[in-house]
Amino acid sequence: MKHQERPYQPIENYGIIGNMQTVALVSLRGSIDFMSFPRFDSPTIFASLLDSKKGGYFAVEPQLDYATTKQLYIPGTAILLTRFFADGGIAEITDYMPLPHTGGVSVCAIVRKITPVRGAIKFKMNCVPRFDYAGARHEAELKENGIIFRSINDGNAKLKLMADITLKLKKADGYAEFTLKEGEVAHIVLESMEEGSEQAFSNIDYYVKQTYRETIHLWRTWLNKTNYKGRYSEHIYRSAITLKLLTSAQFGSVVAAPTFGLPETIGGNRNWDYRFTWIRDAAFTMYAFLALGMNDEATAFLDWIFNLCQETKLQLLYHIDGRAGVKEVELKHLDGYKGSKPVRIGNGAAQQTQIDIYGELIDTIYIYNKTYKPITYQFWELITKQVECVISDWQLPDHGIWEIRNEKKEFLHTRLMCWVAMDRAIKIAEHRAFPYPEAEWRAVRDEIYKDIYDNFWNDEVGAWVQYKGGHHVDASALLMPLTHYISPLEPRWLSTMKVIDKELKLDVLINRYQNSIEKVDGLDGEEGTFNMCSFWYIEALAKTGEIDRAVESFEKMMGYANHLGLFSEELGKKGEHLGNFPQAFTHLALISAALELDKQLGRQRELTL
Repeated sequence: MKHQERPYQPIENYGIIGNMQTVALVSLRGSIDFMSFPRFDSPTIFASLLDSKKGGYFAVEPQLDYATTKQLYIPGTAILLTRFFADGGIAEITDYMPLPHTGGVSVCAIVRKITPVRGAIKFKMNCVPRFDYAGARHEAELKENGIIFRSINDGNAKLKLMADITLKLKKADGYAEFTLKEGEVAHIVLESMEEGSEQAFSNIDYYVKQTYRETIHLWRTWLNKTNYKGRYSEHIYRSAITLKLLTSAQFGSVVAAPTFGLPETIGGNRNWDYRFTWIRDAAFTMYAFLALGMNDEATAFLDWIFNLCQETKLQLLYHIDGRAGVKEVELKHLDGYKGSKPVRIGNGAAQQTQIDIYGELIDTIYIYNKTYKPITYQFWELITKQVECVISDWQLPDHGIWEIRNEKKEFLHTRLMCWVAMDRAIKIAEHRAFPYPEAEWRAVRDEIYKDIYDNFWNDEVGAWVQYKGGHHVDASALLMPLTHYISPLEPRWLSTMKVIDKELKLDVLINRYQNSIEKVDGLDGEEGTFNMCSFWYIEALAKTGEIDRAVESFEKMMGYANHLGLFSEELGKKGEHLGNFPQAFTHLALISAALELDKQLGRQRELTL
């Protein structure tokens, strides 16, 4: 199963392409080093990012001495250009995945267009699939129109590699060496296949002649739906496209990130699988889409949720098709990114109790109902069942937003989101005149409010603390003014911000909590600062009226993005990207912060006129 060893690239050295079924990570070297195929939650076919010796990769590399590389996206799209610059020439690789024409499944394919910009350039191509997380053997067959890769013990998974240059087999891997002169172009396409359906798939001419302009058109048509035309368009559009790439066209669900196993610290054991739909993350994502006028995505997600809500108790996370039963397994045969073990698939958090998810979900439904389209009474009846869960469970300890693998506690964030769930449900009912037990719901909402205000406040600390009886703050407290629980000018809130500054803040970087003091999460090892918490902080600053600080902090934070404007989950001590990449939570928090900055700057400008 071993192949040529591929040096590990920094996590931030990747761009992503995708088709709303899956995503591929393309490095600055022109190599696809990670891809689950053909769905987000499918086994990988390329995973050299998680094992440099046997993970699998798909590389197109110009043979240029001392080349420097750059990447950029075609504006308004997810079409990625990787450029190589050297004395011997300039080469360009264009990577993209054709999109489905209408919501649903299409052929899953990667198109790679190779162009010499200057000079006659020699290229080497290696297509080295390793099926089933590099755990399955495969065979390859060279045919007139390409190479068929067939897994031997992974459910007969099949791939087809096509090209308008000559392909060869090296053992059971695809290989090509070719030279292109200025004005010449080559195309290489890898597509998924199902057993017995080989004749239904397209030939290379279809991809060469139709899909490039068509893919540009589809991306720009989608982006034109946004109602945002403000100061931070470039950052917001890239984040919106990234969130769209993490959304399933077939199901309407959203994955938290397209990767698994990328460590929160190099060599550490905090390595999780994020290729699932968390109710919380997906609801926040829809909040961002709704704020941008991307209403179709929210409709599709709520349709997905409607089916899940037939069960009274929602789970924390699901497979993208809505199946429950996500289990956590260690892939012991993989070395992990730069030796970071264990490499896990599945996620043990699926068995946790996290009561906050009702708040994030009902808040998004409230925004949808208020700003876009009224929900049906049938949907309202399902919402009332979720409210009943909040009423019965809100006083219980749980594992919290950070999925603590230690003892359950009464976390501030969970209690806050229980208040949000009650408050927004009441607002929906009042707005639509839906029947509901008014006296009971209002009493519960008010009781939760007072519980937070009085019992999570610590006079000694001078802040609302992470959990009832705790002595330290948590970055999720930043959501208190963002969810309108508290005025951003409330003295207790301003005091809490000062404590967050002191305990969790490093310039613009925010730790989610001080685990080194109390080991509250029950896990060994360190972690980086959390990017989404930094954007929460910026948004909270803007709401408190500290506009100049918020603007400066936002610009500094954008300086930590990679060369394409993408963010992982965390940042390390040297500003390196850590954790799964790219992360939906970071990009939706970026959008929310940018929108708030834009609003506050607009108000400031009006006051000076």
